Amino acid sequence: MIIDKLYDAAHKKSPVCVGLDPQYSYLPQYLKDKDWSVGEKIFEYNKKIVDASIEDAGCYKLQIACYEALGLEGLECFAKSLKYIREKGAIAISDIKRGDISSTAKQYAIGHFTGDFETDFITVNAYMGEDAVSPYYEFLEKDKGMFILIKTSNPSSGEIQDLKLGESTVYQEMGKLVSSWGEAFVGNCGFSSIGAVVGLTYPKEFEVVKQIMPKTFFLIPGYGAQGGTGKDIAEIFKDDICGVVNSSRGIITAHKNKTEGEDFDVCVNQAVKDMKEDILSWL
Repeated sequence: MIIDKLYDAAHKKSPVCVGLDPQYSYLPQYLKDKDWSVGEKIFEYNKKIVDASIEDAGCYKLQIACYEALGLEGLECFAKSLKYIREKGAIAISDIKRGDISSTAKQYAIGHFTGDFETDFITVNAYMGEDAVSPYYEFLEKDKGMFILIKTSNPSSGEIQDLKLGESTVYQEMGKLVSSWGEAFVGNCGFSSIGAVVGLTYPKEFEVVKQIMPKTFFLIPGYGAQGGTGKDIAEIFKDDICGVVNSSRGIITAHKNKTEGEDFDVCVNQAVKDMKEDILSWL
């Protein structure tokens, strides 16, 4: 199962997830100066980041909004970047955060688990209930996976997710549901191909979620630019590495104020190594 491959990558290689969330302003000047389309420039940027980080990254996450904002050439870049990552033998996570009724979700599943945008994992917003999740099940049986939003890293997440439901909260109840949905898709590693998104910015809440979801592999945003550090995840990972930690800007803009040349990838390489060391040093 795909979760076994991701689990092995996190354990044997690195818990670092590199977020390929490009904006034109992030590009080094030498790429901006190229007589290429924006899509071609960003694809080259992505390729160099992947090549520079492949030895120290466990996986890659692509936020589709960054590509959709560029129109058709952005989506072509998205497709080519996914293909490049997977051809390198690495795992790709498409951060699409889809959440809709079953008939629409089925089309999202076809669109992101087959064809031009084929990926290994997607992110899903399941606050509409299992109807927003069940159409993906048949693809999980074909070596695909998903991460469902539980407790997100944004400042206003508590407006809904922290609401009290008796002695529980909305995010705790969602965690229980996701854990139950994932029981049918547990791999040899002991974790399910239905994982969860929980932000590093809420470590106390993370501890609560972890108790509710013992067989769940986590995608953890919030490191670096959002304030999270290796020390913050020490308690989360104290028993076992049960997830991957994402950083986007902290890695892909590591060259800023240092170089605008083709050697920008040296800064990327160092940023990934530093993040990996920071996380592992606390485990």
